[in-house]
Amino acid sequence: MQPIDLEQEKKDILNKYKSLLRACADKTDKADKKEIRKAFDLAVEAHKTQRRKSGEPYIYHPIAVAHIAAKEIGLGTTSIICALLHDVVEDTDYTLKDIEKLFGEKVSKIIDGLTKIQDVFDKNVSMQAENFRKMLLTLSDDVRVILIKLADRLHNMRTLDAMKKPKQLKIASETLYLYAPLAHRLGLYAIKTELEDLGIKFTKPEVYKAIAEGLQATKEERNKYITKFCKPIRNKLKENELYCSIKGRPKSIFSIRHKMVTKGVNFDNIFDKFAIRIIVESSLENEKSDCWKIYSIVTDFYKPNPDRLRDWVSTPKANGYESLHTTVMGDDGKWVEVQIRSKRMDDIAEKGYAAHWKYKQEGSKENSLDVWINNIRELLENPESNALDFIDDFKLNLYAGEIYVFTPNGELKTLPKKATALDFAFSIHTDVGLKCMGVKVNGKLVSLSHQLGSGDQVEVITSKKQRPRKDWLRFVITSRAKSKIKAALKEDKKRISGVGKEIAERKLKHLKLKFNKNTETELIKYFDTGTSLELYFRFGTGAISNTEIKEYVKVKNSGWYQTIKNKIYNPKAKKSALKVAKVIVFNDDDEVLDYEMAKCCNPIPGDVIFGFLTVVDGIKIHRSDCPNAIQLRANYAYRILKAKWVNKNEIDFIATINIKGIDKVGLMNNVTQIISNQMNVNIKSINISSSDGIFEGIITLKVHNVTFLKELTDKLGKVEAISSITRTYKH
Repeated sequence: MQPIDLEQEKKDILNKYKSLLRACADKTDKADKKEIRKAFDLAVEAHKTQRRKSGEPYIYHPIAVAHIAAKEIGLGTTSIICALLHDVVEDTDYTLKDIEKLFGEKVSKIIDGLTKIQDVFDKNVSMQAENFRKMLLTLSDDVRVILIKLADRLHNMRTLDAMKKPKQLKIASETLYLYAPLAHRLGLYAIKTELEDLGIKFTKPEVYKAIAEGLQATKEERNKYITKFCKPIRNKLKENELYCSIKGRPKSIFSIRHKMVTKGVNFDNIFDKFAIRIIVESSLENEKSDCWKIYSIVTDFYKPNPDRLRDWVSTPKANGYESLHTTVMGDDGKWVEVQIRSKRMDDIAEKGYAAHWKYKQEGSKENSLDVWINNIRELLENPESNALDFIDDFKLNLYAGEIYVFTPNGELKTLPKKATALDFAFSIHTDVGLKCMGVKVNGKLVSLSHQLGSGDQVEVITSKKQRPRKDWLRFVITSRAKSKIKAALKEDKKRISGVGKEIAERKLKHLKLKFNKNTETELIKYFDTGTSLELYFRFGTGAISNTEIKEYVKVKNSGWYQTIKNKIYNPKAKKSALKVAKVIVFNDDDEVLDYEMAKCCNPIPGDVIFGFLTVVDGIKIHRSDCPNAIQLRANYAYRILKAKWVNKNEIDFIATINIKGIDKVGLMNNVTQIISNQMNVNIKSINISSSDGIFEGIITLKVHNVTFLKELTDKLGKVEAISSITRTYKH
């Protein structure tokens, strides 16, 4: 370990502080700088004995967070002060009262929102989910809390290398699952992209490395192509006196990876690896027409793909994003995405919500981003809602595409794709949704589950007698609708349970049975309702018949009850579906535990795996790249167990492969020959479909390990007609 050079560290801290001042120079005056200096001095003093996992002075972190807040998000003095102080209350002896006394109530409130929650929550509720929910509660007060939190998360991701692998996986998964979508929803595209790329760097390091190396290897060729592509456009823009900056940029590693997975192709077969962005200097009244002029110039030189035109200039996205996107065919048959926007639009695209406020004019109409934040505030009003349910509902609307529909009087409403007529009703008002009995779309009566499309005009028919139904939850997709329906159903359930309790008391009294707390407990166990609320709800709805009540009384009076109770409520431990000693061991001490293989990803020896402790089914083994892995690590990090393989060849495991190619006579015979005869592998199931000379097949096999599976797929890949072979999660 190298000796610490304290003098050099002091110089570094001062240089970082000066860099911060430069980053916010255009937003601060002399008085602002004085307050920032006061916050900086306090943070340096408070954190003077603390160091990060990397060994660096802790003060580097809050300065970096403040720099991101100022430079990359565009926040002002108050936010910079809060970013500098965001860990002071949690990690040092300073209190919120101290902060309020020195910097005022507003700063104190934001710091309070940023202070990490240290409560210990119920074991069935994820601490991460609860923390995230509580963080979002601060939207009710000040959106800056969220923006600073995103800056904090970004710097933690940039410095994640210093953490141990399990911590890296937890933080990176949490980032991909919640924080990147949140950045996207708030319009922080640059930050969202970096969070996604850093997330995949730590959750799938091999994939990240391969794509990064691929991009680096093609960088020179790509730059030459972009220069050549842009040359005629630049000249024409100049002729038309359109003053633009043009820059080429590679697609993010995350988006390339997504495309590789969804299209089932390798890196070399991804053609649109880069995009061109044209940013025009234009006045507010001319920027829309200037964007379309530029589009016309671009498409004069290069043929556009008519299916890839996206007009977010005329109708901005819900997060305020405005831009004109087209994909054109360049030289050599390469597709190039071209983004066209004004300087103002670009600022909003990069800095999101903060830029939105910068450009917002006095008395301007509330935009869709404001509406979204107000909706989140409404969702958070229900203190009884489960944290995980909330996160799942909330996440539904983070990355969702959008449709645009009209009210009967012509007001434009933005909804997520696949939104139903009932979702629309709830978007108008909670009472309209709860009392909705019918909907007309373009003048025709449709079902409440009818999926809306852009351009639809929607009219809601209500009735005072209408009450929400449980089956509504099957088809509504917006978090607002789900939340309001659940809350209303819960209230109905409480009301019916109240009536049900009176019914239960009356019926038991009639059968000469004394009703008390012990009786209630016995009834819950006998009818297996779990809670008293559910028990009385069943009485209230008539789900528990008179015959069943009489049977319960008979059992109780005959002394059989205890026997039945023991039989039902003391079952033997559930046997694992797969119990092979020492195939998988857990934690650092190679502990042998019972487990089952997760059916969502079917791990086989050689896969990187982890154990997940479920509430009911014990330990489930998942692949690290399982579709559910990110959600599990983000929401239930405390239930994750280290796991590794031993004695890999003792047992067969299930693996599923997807094969695609050109359909020809004798192809399947070749495939089965290789699998069964050459490799001696048992085929569990095979499903082949063919259309227009192209075939696709799902084959489920029993194999020993990943190496064996790779050998098999390599041999199959040599069959001339087969174009691709991928391991899949389908069974």
